[in-house]
Amino acid sequence: MIQDLHAHSYYSFCSQDSLETVVETAIRGGIQMLGFADHNYGVGCARTDFCWNQGSKLQADYENTLIRYFDHVSAIKEKYRGKIKILRGIEVCTLKGEHSYALPTKANVSFFDFCLIENLDDPRSITGGDLFAFAKRCGCPTGVAHTDMFAFIRSLGEDPYRYFKKMAQENIFWELNVNYDSLHSFRQHDYVTEFLKNKEQQEIVRKSGVKVSVGFDGHIAKEYKPMRLATTCKLIKEMGIRLAFETI
Repeated sequence: MIQDLHAHSYYSFCSQDSLETVVETAIRGGIQMLGFADHNYGVGCARTDFCWNQGSKLQADYENTLIRYFDHVSAIKEKYRGKIKILRGIEVCTLKGEHSYALPTKANVSFFDFCLIENLDDPRSITGGDLFAFAKRCGCPTGVAHTDMFAFIRSLGEDPYRYFKKMAQENIFWELNVNYDSLHSFRQHDYVTEFLKNKEQQEIVRKSGVKVSVGFDGHIAKEYKPMRLATTCKLIKEMGIRLAFETI
């Protein structure tokens, strides 16, 4: 299963591509499972000008906009049924600060197929570093986006095997982010490079039973690189590690 569980569309302010463009680009690239994960503040605020101009007074009607986004992705899922498997996800900002883009406490994302948590390892994260409590708050299968989990777990003074095992028990997966595009300054994630060559880390993840997802974090369809996804998915399977949602 060649998957990409981190795709963005024009619902994210940093992308201008339609959902159809993203899907058709993925199909041409041989992707078999695509997970949309637009930013919660892009979906929730609906308008770029509204979001960027509100500062710390940012307010949004998440109840309606989240449902609208979910329904739109659901329609796309039906349109391309038989050609590619599509999951309805959302990327959840947990960073509190001047613009308050973190997912509001009352915003319901439990009906999504999955959510990706970002900023977990940032001191300003509203999670306070408690992944498990925040995943329960989300109420749907949860992944940790573009985070060096081994470094994060060490910072907590926890044992990596026990921590990953608890993630597996609570249906929390770990994303290997393989982006390489101009939006991210063609910067690769060091934690992914390290994991793909570190046999000890691979063995810990494999024995723990935690699932791993692969995502390109694409925001620009013309810069999409599906071979990076295919190669990483193949390596993960060869390690004996399970991919997230591989049985769907």
